[in-house]
Amino acid sequence: MNILIIDDDKKLCRLIQEYLEPMGYAVASAHTGREGLDKACSDLFDVIILDVMMPEMDGFEVLKRLRRQSDIPVLMLTARGDETDRIVGLEMGADDYLPKTFSTRELLARLRAVTRRYTKTGQSPASPATVDEILMLGELTINQDSRTARLATEELSLTPIEFDLLLCLVKAVGRILSRDQLMEATAGRCYEVFDRSIDVHVSSLRRKLGDNPRQPRFIKTVRTAGYMFCSPDNLQS
Repeated sequence: MNILIIDDDKKLCRLIQEYLEPMGYAVASAHTGREGLDKACSDLFDVIILDVMMPEMDGFEVLKRLRRQSDIPVLMLTARGDETDRIVGLEMGADDYLPKTFSTRELLARLRAVTRRYTKTGQSPASPATVDEILMLGELTINQDSRTARLATEELSLTPIEFDLLLCLVKAVGRILSRDQLMEATAGRCYEVFDRSIDVHVSSLRRKLGDNPRQPRFIKTVRTAGYMFCSPDNLQS
């Protein structure tokens, strides 16, 4: 697995590299946002670890430009306890976040989680999708093989975790899923108590679906319980 670290803290980059390389990871580093964006766009990486605060171009700007052309998994590093940075990063398309003070075991677990979410099926892109890989619900069509979703004739631009969240909700149409269930299904790990990231992802998904949370067509908030996909009852597959 090829990993790119974009962080101006050279010592931290070296420590992460020394920890991951013996496990078989290939680790490259960039120490400014501009250099990191150039590398991310020109080389083939499996995941990017991206710091928020950097010279020349901060992590948010790097992420915004990167998302115009790539859905590569991005794990953002934020100041410890800075909820604003985490929420902004998630809304802009980051897959996960990690406070700057972290354990190496947590780093490894989160890297594995974001890459696991991103991994597609082994079927050739040229192969036709089977019936079971297509889900249709009203105007919404989800292709599980290509990991794409369309609303009427418009293709939705979803991050890997937003796609998994939508798929999870659609498969449970008409049933309430708790935040814990959605977190486990989309991230494969337990979040910290009071973690708001799943709500941020739901909010972003609603926005892309053109959904109004006060009068939802698709995703309904069930107070104290979780979320429910509330489109037509007949799910075809």
